[in-house]
Amino acid sequence: MSNISKKPIIIKEGISVNILDGKVIVSGPKGTLTAMIPENVEISIENGEMRIGKVLSADFEKFAGLARALLANMVEGVSRGFQKQLELSGVGYRARVEGGELVLNVGFSTPVRIKSIEGVNISVNENIITVSGIDKQLVGDMASDIRKVRPPDPYKGKGIKYLGEKLRRKVGKAAKAVGAK
Repeated sequence: MSNISKKPIIIKEGISVNILDGKVIVSGPKGTLTAMIPENVEISIENGEMRIGKVLSADFEKFAGLARALLANMVEGVSRGFQKQLELSGVGYRARVEGGELVLNVGFSTPVRIKSIEGVNISVNENIITVSGIDKQLVGDMASDIRKVRPPDPYKGKGIKYLGEKLRRKVGKAAKAVGAK
């Protein structure tokens, strides 16, 4: 069994966990999340801790760590939530939220409109786009979709990048020619 699956998940106060026929329902102050767990993975709840028990089939041992990670993300999501921040860098690049849609002006002839996924909130403050929600996968997918509109350019650094992302900048043709002499 995976070493990750041996680690217990601590269930804080205000969070309830129900297991019904392979479906786990986690409720907390921020909302409710549901996930299907493989039927051969055993889950037990004791003393405010959730543990992944024995895996009933050797073929399903690989799912024990996955099940533990999914459950831990659900518990953290309903208690604290998740967020990703993206940064716009480029002259004239702008973003704003209009009626549940993110409108990006990133150098194309027309603005790009991206509809928010249900359960994900988008906010814009100056040149920082914040994507937040309780489901880690949905937050990551939405942030990835926004970044795909204009990925960062390796030469000038213009585009949409994650906040704190380090870009590998390339030198241009002119800089190579000067250095070659």
